[in-house]
Amino acid sequence: MNALDMLRPQMRGMIDDRRRLHAHPELSGEETRTMAFLADALRALGLAVHVVPDGGVIGVLGAGEGPCVLLRADCDALPIEESERNLCTARRCISQRPGVMHACGHDAHMAMLLGAARALAQRGDALPGRVLFVFEQGEEKGGAGFLKHLLPYIDSHFDVGACYATHVRWDIPAGRIAVPDGAAMAGAFGFDITLHGRGGHGSRPDLANSPIDCFSAIHQQLLALRLRAAAPDSVLAFSLGLVQAGEQGNVIPDRLRFAGTVRTFDTAGAGERFAREMRRIIDHTCAAHGCTAAYAHFSKPLYEARNDAGAAALAREAIAQHIGADALTTCAPWMASESMSAYLKLWPGVLTFTGIRNDALGAGANHHTPQFDIDEDAMLPGAAAACAFALAYLTKRPDFGFAREIVSMQDLVERSI
Repeated sequence: MNALDMLRPQMRGMIDDRRRLHAHPELSGEETRTMAFLADALRALGLAVHVVPDGGVIGVLGAGEGPCVLLRADCDALPIEESERNLCTARRCISQRPGVMHACGHDAHMAMLLGAARALAQRGDALPGRVLFVFEQGEEKGGAGFLKHLLPYIDSHFDVGACYATHVRWDIPAGRIAVPDGAAMAGAFGFDITLHGRGGHGSRPDLANSPIDCFSAIHQQLLALRLRAAAPDSVLAFSLGLVQAGEQGNVIPDRLRFAGTVRTFDTAGAGERFAREMRRIIDHTCAAHGCTAAYAHFSKPLYEARNDAGAAALAREAIAQHIGADALTTCAPWMASESMSAYLKLWPGVLTFTGIRNDALGAGANHHTPQFDIDEDAMLPGAAAACAFALAYLTKRPDFGFAREIVSMQDLVERSI
């Protein structure tokens, strides 16, 4: 039986799980009910369950012998008020928590991974190895504070040989799956900085040290830095999402706060260089303007989610074999960021994209918007692809020639947006 046929009987359960999780979303670090539900569901399958406090839940299928493959889903929701309608119709299910919504598809990620667990659990002792079903807390915060518990635990308790995850994607038609080569999602770092100057009356700017003037100079230099820090064939985006200063047009404020993100497909190169130069520009410009900078947040850049070439090839081969070659599609890399990037620095693996767009059903709004919705039928190929990769890896036991290139585990898990 191929993976698609294995998942068909699980479809009703996946839909029920997705709707239950969608109706009861929980924010990053608050996934208490979600974690309990997942742990109970895994135990009901006879899996050994590891609960990692402030990290996530791991279900283990199979004996200790043979290779080990990790399948991962994220679990947290977002502080967004869900609209009653998607792009064209009333929703089939809606959040029961005001101001909290699964607006990125993590409810579908969990439901698909539970479906894959149920399907593979029926294989029982026939599996030639072990499968880890990892449900990660706090992904929307870039893994900050959560991966530092989860990843060291996995690394010390299991001999993982390969890893796999999928992310639903609004711009890919339902039923199609993309397996990118190279970077699938961007690396990133966030910043939240307050400039402190000396306020004054608008009639005497010579008696003030305006943080607005200071910020204006900093902003212009950062826009220029984007051209200097990134090679012409690199991708780096710098953006501001918050600038706050003053309350009166004739009063020079004594402080200004600005926050934003930097995203790139070359974290170790352009991303690290931009971060270093950005701090230098801010500190030197503040000194020139008689201001100081307080860094409330300036994170180590999160790595891009870079797929291993061998794992990506294995995923495409497995999907074509189990689901059909026509299920495969291509897509542009996504400039959003994902904590799966840290897993891919530790083990050879792949992050795929599962299409959920269906214009007739109103599914196709962008992620992190109140209208976001999915075509639930897309969960069938999405879960089947995870099973297909796991079966292919456990059966073929490929050597990807992977070598870790990290500073340290601590450095890796401290990186976030």
